Formats: sequence, structure tokens, C-alpha cells
Amino acid sequence: MKEKFGRWHILFIEYLKRDWKKIIIWILGLGLFSGGFIPAFEEITKDGGLLGMYETLQNPAMISIVGPTPITKANDYTLGAMYAHEMLLFCSLFAMTISILHVIGHTRKEEDLGLTEIIRSFPIGRQANSLAVIGETVAINLLLSIFIAGVMMSFNVATISAKGAVLFALSISMSGIMGASIALFMSQVMPLSSAATGASLGLMGFLYVIRGITDISNVNLSILNPLGWTYLTYPFTENNFTPISFALVFSLVLSIAAFVLEGGRDMGAGYLPEREGRERARKSLLSIPGLFIRLNRGVIISWLIAFLILGAAYGAIYGDIESFVHSNEIIQQMFLHSRVSVEESFTATIMMVMVSLVTILPIVIINRLFSEEENFYLSQIYGTKVTRGQLYWTNTILATVAAILGVFFSILGLGGAALAVMKDSSMEFFDFLTIGFNLFPSILFFVGLAALVLGWIPRLGKVIYIYLAYSSLLNYFEDLLDLPEFILKTAPLSWIPRIPMEDFNTKIFILVTSISILLILLGYSGYKRRDFIEGD
Repeated sequence: MKEKFGRWHILFIEYLKRDWKKIIIWILGLGLFSGGFIPAFEEITKDGGLLGMYETLQNPAMISIVGPTPITKANDYTLGAMYAHEMLLFCSLFAMTISILHVIGHTRKEEDLGLTEIIRSFPIGRQANSLAVIGETVAINLLLSIFIAGVMMSFNVATISAKGAVLFALSISMSGIMGASIALFMSQVMPLSSAATGASLGLMGFLYVIRGITDISNVNLSILNPLGWTYLTYPFTENNFTPISFALVFSLVLSIAAFVLEGGRDMGAGYLPEREGRERARKSLLSIPGLFIRLNRGVIISWLIAFLILGAAYGAIYGDIESFVHSNEIIQQMFLHSRVSVEESFTATIMMVMVSLVTILPIVIINRLFSEEENFYLSQIYGTKVTRGQLYWTNTILATVAAILGVFFSILGLGGAALAVMKDSSMEFFDFLTIGFNLFPSILFFVGLAALVLGWIPRLGKVIYIYLAYSSLLNYFEDLLDLPEFILKTAPLSWIPRIPMEDFNTKIFILVTSISILLILLGYSGYKRRDFIEGD
């Protein structure tokens, strides 16, 4: 045992020195986001805002997104209860995502790049690197929990108790630790780091969808979901520490399993082998479109299946909406005086979430071109008669087509499942298509933005993801935070009227689409002029 993990503590210290800037940004960024919105929430609670938020968050659409609350009476809904209800699940997802990327990046990815082989050439244990990385991630998440709890208690709000703040912070840090254990396990099973990342994030997304269904149908089933152990602690209300112990045991068991699997595999290999390719390449690979479709085929198919499943999962909730409305007099009055039905309102909310997720796919495809360029994979093509325009436009058109398919598959899953479970509804499949594709220009805008960055400053391609996350969060908190109009308008989704609450605006639709096309053209202008970046 000592030989396997020998001198891991030395690597642990060295990794802290290596990642100190990242750690500071990690703790400050996620910590302030998790605990720093209390003053904004205090403003919301004024003038009866707390009662309104409680009723709003009882909507099935909101429960499927943010989770349930144990509060059954609006008068018992405090600032602390609302803060945990709104923030805890999303903060936990962010913590889990960051930990997954960190662990895979410093274990399996370094193994694929040959860096682990260099480290193992020194007198250290064969699995010392993995133990050092998982130890570093645990330490970061524990420091994060201390910081979050401190920030929350510093506001001296009566309903933000010390016990609740500590539990809130521990819930977020434990989600990060669970993410680290999942990532370490997937790093042993999958053949490549990219596959490990996809499997880890895919599992997280699957758990999120499942908990959305169980939170509405039977919240008691959510306790069987590892993701449920993060938000079913109910800080500031029940202060239930039991799910934390479940998460701790889960992380320990999965980590031990990961170390056992790592000890039995060869370096650079996974327990799921890579699928062998064909002996002879297809003729379609002789063309640039055929090659790019082949390179992105796996990504596109897996994302489309995910959109279909996610849409169907949300669509299955429609059967519970009618009973929910009739069980609550305030909600009945809310929709009685509205010109749209509860199903249509629910669809508009869910499609906003779905469109934000669909936007990731075309960004991934566009950034893939630079990744292939940077890793020398396209060097042989550069020496042929293939022009830069062929590479750029093929990739951009493929990304746009993938985005269209992503929206359609999301609508297909959502509308198909919804229409199957709804009774006496006035909605038709065309209504789902209208609501979904009305938001398509916002996706096209991100396509243009990613293409622009690819053409001029390709190393900043990942910044597009940050802007997308910022835009999604801004739209999510739009009704919650009293932000100036000019800040809200920095999110592309806010430029487009939301059908059916608002009327379709042809001018805005054409304008946003035109701006997106202009960005794509500007990106091409830079791509055909700049030097290729290979191996820098």
C-alpha cells in the first residue's frame, strides 16, 4: 500500500503551489456567487415579495429547475429558506462541474499527454498522483465551505443562522467532492480523458433530470439520487445533516473503487476499450464535409440523444401541472387572469433552459476546429489544395445545422411527451415548435461569437462558455434580482420576446440573425488572414 501511494504528500504540496492562482479564483468566484447574493434577496423580501416568490417557486417548472422546499405555508417561508431553495442546487452543480474538470484534467488528461509517465519515472508511488489530486480537490472544497459559511454569516441576517450557513456550505463542498470521486472513477473506466469528461458530466446531467421528475412526482424518491443529497439538506429550515453522511460514504466508496481499478489497468488504457475503426476509410472522408461530420459525429449524436431525453423528461411533468394548479387557489387566480395557459407558460420557461443547453453544442463544434489545428491533426490537409474558406465554412455550417437539430430534438422530446400525458389541452406540436425556434437567433448569435473568436483570437474560445453561463444565469435571475435594464440586455436571450407571453417580433428576429451572420463573416475575415497555431 505504501509503495502504491508513496510520497503522494510531496505531489500534493507541489500541486497546491502549481494551482494556487486557480484555487484563489475557484474559492473566491464560487464562494462569492454562493453566499454573496443575500443582500439582493433581502430586497426581494420587502413589500410582500417573499410571499410572491414562495407561490412562484411552487410552479412545477420552477420545482423541476431549483428543487422543492419543505415549507408548506407561505408565512413560514423565510429569507434563509428562500435563499437555500433558489441557490443551493445550482451552486452544487457548479461545484461538481469544476471538481470534475479539475480531477480529469490532472489525472487522465495528463496521462493521455504523457505527463504522468514522466512523473512516474521519479521515485514515487504508482498511484500517488491520483491520491494527490483527489486530496487537493477535497482540500479546496473544504476551504470553499469555510469561505461560503463565513460570507453568509457576515451579513448578520436573522434567518441566516450559523448552523444553516455551515450546512449550506457543506452541501456545496460535498457536491464538489462527489464530483471529484465520480471523475476519478470515470478516468479509470473510459479509454480517453474526453470520454471520461463526457461520461462524468453526462451522469451529472442525468441525475439532474431524474431529480427534476422525482421532485414533482414524489420528492421522497429524490433521496435515492446522489444529487439529491446536496439540496435535500434543507438549510435554514430542517437543517438535515443526514444527506451529507450519504454523500461522504458515496464519495469514499467510489474513490476506493477508482483506486482499485487504477491499480489493475495499464497506463493510457481504460476498462472500456476504444472502438476499432474500419480497415478502409469511407469515400466520404475524402471531402472536407465528410471528414468534419465524421470528427463530430459522436459528439452530435450523443448531445441530440441527451436533448431528446431531457425534453421527454420535462414533458412527462405536464401531466402533474393541471392537478398542481387546482390544488392551489393563488396559482389558480394567477393563471385565471393571464392570457396564457399554465402549460404555455411552463413551455416558455423550459424552452429557455433547453435553448441554453443546446447552445453548448455548436460552440463545441466550432472550438473543435481550433483544437484540431493546435494538435497538428490538420497539418496534412493544410498542404493540399483545400482552402481556409472550406475549413471555416464547413465547420460553421455544421455547427449551425447541429444547433437546428438540437432545438428540434429538444422540442420533439418535450412536445411529444407533453402531448402524450396532457388531457384536454389546447396546445399542439406546432406551438412547441414556435416557442422553441423563436429563440433560435440567440443560439445563432453565440455561433457567430464563437466563429469571430476562432477567426481572430482562437485561444479565447473557452471564454464563450463563460459568457453563455453568465447569460443563462442572468435570464434565470431576471425576475429575482432588480437589475438595471442595460445589464439584463447583455444576455442575448433577453433580446428576443418570449412567446406566448409576448408577441413574435419579426424585426428583432431578423436583426439578431443579421448580427449573427455579420459576426460569422468577420470571423472568416480573421481566419483567412491569421497564422495557424500548431503546438504552441
